Amino acid sequence: MSQLVVVGFTNVEDARTAMKRLRGLEHAGRISFEDTAIVERTEDGQTHVRNEASGTTEKGAAVGAVLGGLLIFALPVVGIAIGAAVGAAFGALLDRGVSGKFVDDVKETLQPGRSALFLVVKDADADAVIPALRDYEGDVIQTTLDEEAEEALRQALK
Repeated sequence: MSQLVVVGFTNVEDARTAMKRLRGLEHAGRISFEDTAIVERTEDGQTHVRNEASGTTEKGAAVGAVLGGLLIFALPVVGIAIGAAVGAAFGALLDRGVSGKFVDDVKETLQPGRSALFLVVKDADADAVIPALRDYEGDVIQTTLDEEAEEALRQALK
């Protein structure tokens, strides 16, 4: 079962750099994500939301591209493009990731100069993930982790 983890950072850049570090762990097979999003509120109060493609959307786009190329063989480039778009849309419909409403709620409460990282984690090696977040200062906003794992995350973010 996937776990939701939302962390608020005291610096607007920290969500991006933490996500890069976590993507490195993902490539090493130490964590896998269902969905991720980053919210930043600049000092002037502007908010920016970056939703990253989830695995479901990416797989849908790839399958759609292949099917589109096969179905519209007279114009394969057009077929691939149409198939990828349809596949991505289908994958997004199947996606059970981060709720847009929840992202908006956090976005409204985020103070200027801060950022938040939304993670829907399919599987993770806590022995790798917790140390990867120790360089950052922040707060756990929301989580579905068990109490022990949540407390370890809170301690890492001090």
